[in-house]
Amino acid sequence: MNKILDEELSIQIGDRIKSKAKKPFDNAYQAALSTAGATYVQGFVVSNHKPYQPIEHAWIELTDTSSDESITRIVDPTLKHLKKKSDNFWYFPAQSLTVKQLKAIIEESQEDYPEDDPLPIYGDAPYEYYGDIMLGGKEYLTAYQTALNQCQELSQLDPNNNGR
Repeated sequence: MNKILDEELSIQIGDRIKSKAKKPFDNAYQAALSTAGATYVQGFVVSNHKPYQPIEHAWIELTDTSSDESITRIVDPTLKHLKKKSDNFWYFPAQSLTVKQLKAIIEESQEDYPEDDPLPIYGDAPYEYYGDIMLGGKEYLTAYQTALNQCQELSQLDPNNNGR
């Protein structure tokens, strides 16, 4: 299955939901609720700009199965706030939730922990370490490590990087 970033739709949906900078989880949640056929995805995004670090992020995906080859469009409602060229992003999913699953988890979280923000969602324990914090299960760790490898490759390709 091919995945492509749909820049135009990302900006349209971001504008429609009035996306906010530094709120990728809330933006993706609102986008998922307002977009038919959307899947909410959490994971990491990497850009080819310094400091070459995986950024925990959320977006939605839309799958088009109308042709012989299934294509999934990545729709990032926070894209316009990232202020970088969209062809310089790589997305590393850790978990995907249907809108029904997402609503149920948010509702349960708000009932059980009303003082806490229900997003991001990390799934069930046990949690794994990625970086210097412990969040998410093995799929989070795998996505983080893959994103980190991408960052290291980008860093090595940078002619201005002194650490080559």
